[in-house]
Amino acid sequence: MENLTPKNIVQELDRYVIGQAEAKRAVAVALRNRWRRQQLPDEMRDEVAPKNIIMIGPTGVGKTEIARRLARLTKSPFIKVEASKFTEVGYVGRDVESMIRDLAELARTMVQEELREDNAAKAEELALERLLDLLLPKPPGFGESDDLGQTDDPLGKEHYGRTREKFRAMLLEGKLDDREVEFEVADKAPEIHLMGGMDMEQMGINLQDMLGGMFPSKTTSRRMMVPDAFKLLTQEESDKIIDPDKLNSEAITRTEQSGIVFLDEVDKIASAASGHQGPDVSREGVQRDLLPIVEGSTVQTKHGPVRTDHILFIAAGAFHMAKPSDLLPELQGRFPIRVELNSLGLDEFVRILTEPDNALVIQYPALLETEGVKVTFTDDAVNEVASFAAQVNEQMENIGARRLYTIMERIFEDISFDAPDMAGEEITIDAEYVKGRLTDVVENLDLSRYIL
Repeated sequence: MENLTPKNIVQELDRYVIGQAEAKRAVAVALRNRWRRQQLPDEMRDEVAPKNIIMIGPTGVGKTEIARRLARLTKSPFIKVEASKFTEVGYVGRDVESMIRDLAELARTMVQEELREDNAAKAEELALERLLDLLLPKPPGFGESDDLGQTDDPLGKEHYGRTREKFRAMLLEGKLDDREVEFEVADKAPEIHLMGGMDMEQMGINLQDMLGGMFPSKTTSRRMMVPDAFKLLTQEESDKIIDPDKLNSEAITRTEQSGIVFLDEVDKIASAASGHQGPDVSREGVQRDLLPIVEGSTVQTKHGPVRTDHILFIAAGAFHMAKPSDLLPELQGRFPIRVELNSLGLDEFVRILTEPDNALVIQYPALLETEGVKVTFTDDAVNEVASFAAQVNEQMENIGARRLYTIMERIFEDISFDAPDMAGEEITIDAEYVKGRLTDVVENLDLSRYIL
């Protein structure tokens, strides 16, 4: 984080998101402020609240992508939720606290993977020993004392040791990969769900802790090839090494200090939208339920209580039918930074198709190259695709850059289907090819509404 200055963050975001400089600057500053807060004295650190953001703009302009790339850049726990799926207390549906539980679960998974990597060498060593025990079981009575207190003969023990070392060498060289082994695997505890999609965790109940050892964990006998067994045994040994208390503690800390919640479609719960669309519940009630989470409260999860005071919330919405001022004043006050994202036009579409590291004109040829088909895009083809996307967005609903996906799928429809039979061929996508695939559909408005 120390090296992630706002300028560096914006540069990284520019690799995947075209334009929207104001929004990138806002999230970059918000992220940098997190690092700055960590450098403050303890008594001041808790007083600095995160600067939550509202992104205002039509669909397909990069709101979600900016937030997702931001989280990936900092390896922060990130969750995207739609505000419209939450319901007011008293209705059947998901409660707002579930997003914090999901975020904590995600953080725990991230921390667990990191600890597994840290313990990889030791876990592999222990898994190797278990695998050798399965491939070369010890003889009956090996190592046990007789009536006189004497153990088995040294020669037998030495012979077993030499054989085991030979097996170890063969295993490391991959000479035993074609063998099968059978061993016991612990079953996962079943998840218990109640009516309305609610689970036991939402009720604050951990059934296993409540019932203690009344129901011992079950194991299942499984047969698998040596490489697969080694992976599974390594994972089991790694999980045994990890201290669960340390894991849960670190996951909660990661959630509280680094968590990012992207709250999409927040305009659908604004009061002005009431009666127009969405579920038939009180939108203002959902806002009131969201308010304590954004303000800062404690949410009970199965891994421990999580404080939401320093979780960064990024809200987003098109705000066609409502305005940010239609939200509750208290909720507005918790989103002090507001940025407007611009609609995308012809120039932006050309840049989106060519500049990002994950550009579509790179993805499609790469996919078809796996079939032995070489596809080349000309510059005039890129301009033609961008022109058609801008035209269709003007004639119909403006869905931003997502229109490029529908158009590219239309262009590659036949090539993708026939690619397995076209190995070795070279195809050039030029402006004429694009026009031939799209002109009739775009000119027929009724048809384009269904296809594009």
